[in-house]
Amino acid sequence: MVIEASGAAASHTGVDRVVSRRPKVALAVGMLVLLLCAALPALAGAEGAKYVAMGDSYTSGPGILPYQAGAPVRCGQSSLNYPHLVAAALNLSLTDVSCGGAKTENFTVAQFPGEQGPQFEALGASTEIVTVGMGGNDHNLFGTLVQGCSEADALGAKTKAPCKEKYEAFVTKTIEEDKGPAEQALKEIKTIAPKAKVFVVGYPDITPSKGTCPTALPWTEGDLKWFRNTVQKKGNAGLKAGAKANGAIFVDTFKASEGHDLCKPVGTRWIEPLLGSLTGIPVHPNAIGEEQDAFDVERAMLNNGVR
Repeated sequence: MVIEASGAAASHTGVDRVVSRRPKVALAVGMLVLLLCAALPALAGAEGAKYVAMGDSYTSGPGILPYQAGAPVRCGQSSLNYPHLVAAALNLSLTDVSCGGAKTENFTVAQFPGEQGPQFEALGASTEIVTVGMGGNDHNLFGTLVQGCSEADALGAKTKAPCKEKYEAFVTKTIEEDKGPAEQALKEIKTIAPKAKVFVVGYPDITPSKGTCPTALPWTEGDLKWFRNTVQKKGNAGLKAGAKANGAIFVDTFKASEGHDLCKPVGTRWIEPLLGSLTGIPVHPNAIGEEQDAFDVERAMLNNGVR
């Protein structure tokens, strides 16, 4: 099992939006295609813009069936992850090299030699669109906290936030040390694919802003808040700053996902809980979560000239 981390309009209210929003996006895109075909019939059969999706398991979508045929088995790449949904909605030609467990170093170093090579190998001068959803696994940050916080809180809370007390210095150091490699990766993308529009996709809301959920993630309220406000929000802020500094576009998936964390019931949550995950991959997006991420990415692309 791989455990790692990794907006649409603030009017998201729940699973009912899953049904209502995608037809609207599809209809808008469909209308655009019809207009273009009427005006420029010679382009009607043209291949979609070349889109490369890179990232970790919050991008690849492990546990969400069916898996993508031909993708490395150990990557857990779903055919319903947000890159595939975005490509279908916007008629893009997709190369998806996202892989569960990937770290920033796997942009240039093979994750599974002979099976999953460096993700940058998918890029080239003809690449027109890139999404990057990476960072949560660097320094084994996410996996360390999911396991470590669970163990610290299970031993009996002597403080209001035993995990914070144990790991806060580690988190602060990790976030700071990860800035350089993350920004260097964006610079290298621009060198390899100079014409590409690059979208850095942030991580969604995982834990609640208040309360506890001992049957889903048995942490203290203090640790749930700390994880949300420090690990998630500061981590996303770092990704956003890096994107801005390097000519990329940040896609906020956090705002839209608030109120859909792993503590919520089936149908409302977009992240599966540590205990009782229906996908078998705890603390990761479910199918609704990937679809909602797709909405956010689609909107960002449309707002930035991807047609």
